[in-house]
Amino acid sequence: MDKLTATSVFESLSSGVRLDVFRLLVKKGLDGMVAGEIATTLELPPTNLSFHLKALTHARLLTVQQEGRYQRYRANIPLMLDLITYLTEECCSGNPQQCIDLLTASACSASVLLPIPPA
Repeated sequence: MDKLTATSVFESLSSGVRLDVFRLLVKKGLDGMVAGEIATTLELPPTNLSFHLKALTHARLLTVQQEGRYQRYRANIPLMLDLITYLTEECCSGNPQQCIDLLTASACSASVLLPIPPA
């Protein structure tokens, strides 16, 4: 990932509505949701939601697939993981084993975190 892509992702997620949409679709995983289901779940007017879905899709945070007259949206999980890697790949000057004590201070589940190689 490059800096321009990371910046685009963060700009897109700077909206509370877009962050809610993305987190909802991350929770739904590969099943995703059609736009109407997203609007109902988040109690958003469809016209308002379509603006946000377009922004998230433009930032590549969402993929969209036509299903008849509906569009199914899915979170781009690989992009999310690439962003996490981009943010943490140089942790502790490229020595992530130095960060082991910091992991206990995080609310992130250990099963989600990439393993830290032994020193």
